Amino acid sequence: QDPFYFILTGIPGFEAYHIWISIPFCCLYTISIMGNTAILTVIRTEPSLVQPVYLFLSMLALTDLGLTLSTLPTVMQLLWFNIQKISFEGCFAQFFFLHAFSFMESSVLLAMSFDRYMAICRPLHYATILTNSVVSRMGLAILCRCVLAALPSLFLLKRLPFCRSHLLSHSCCLHQDMIRLVCADIRVNNWYAFAVVLLIIVMDLLLIMLSYTLILKSILGTASWTERLRALNNCLSHMLAVLVLYVPMVGVSMTHRFAKHAPPIVHVIMANIYLLAPPVMNPIIYSVKTKQIHQGIFHLLFQRKMH
Repeated sequence: QDPFYFILTGIPGFEAYHIWISIPFCCLYTISIMGNTAILTVIRTEPSLVQPVYLFLSMLALTDLGLTLSTLPTVMQLLWFNIQKISFEGCFAQFFFLHAFSFMESSVLLAMSFDRYMAICRPLHYATILTNSVVSRMGLAILCRCVLAALPSLFLLKRLPFCRSHLLSHSCCLHQDMIRLVCADIRVNNWYAFAVVLLIIVMDLLLIMLSYTLILKSILGTASWTERLRALNNCLSHMLAVLVLYVPMVGVSMTHRFAKHAPPIVHVIMANIYLLAPPVMNPIIYSVKTKQIHQGIFHLLFQRKMH
């Protein structure tokens, strides 16, 4: 057992089929990278899209790209070349980026729900309150919040001895997976992780739900059904993005808490859905639901073909 490496696990029981399993993974990673890059390119090249709602969308696309690129190297090298070893430094770096981008996803969705609330409930103040400089400051605040939330758990884990097996049960380095291999008192780590989940994930979700409660109240107070439907339609893509992030997240926590004795493959599938669902689904949701984005993507592709 090399003391300076962690050993990653592929798909337990299906090691012989890793090369075939790599095909859907490859497709999902490609969709995520191309979709999010297309959204970023459209928003960057189209001057009319320099508005808060699209600036938030570009933050979401950047976060999704970050999430994808955090897991891609270890997952693909495991499936293609059966390379299971990852150095301590590599593992801790991946752990940091994965968790920081996860928190960022949640924070950006909260900012987007505030944007929707302002657009629907305070339309007259929208342009004066949500200026582009305010949005960029919000972006900076989100970045600081997530880095500062992920760093302490990194340092708390790094100081502990790993003396049991170094075998991780996933194809990337997750906190709840690494902490099981520690043979020391991990109460501080657990309390810190619990506090972060409460203060970021749970609080963000509650605030998003609050903003939607206020939005619904405001929508139901408006005159006609057409206006109601238009307002709801404006929020639909954001609602779907919220579900795509939080449903797998809750699923992963549930399996970790209550299905400890479930077959390892259950944990692996849940973790992969949680890590791949938002980056793959968000660009699809937004390109289908947002007229300006799908027109922009069509324009991009068509222009390329013309040249």
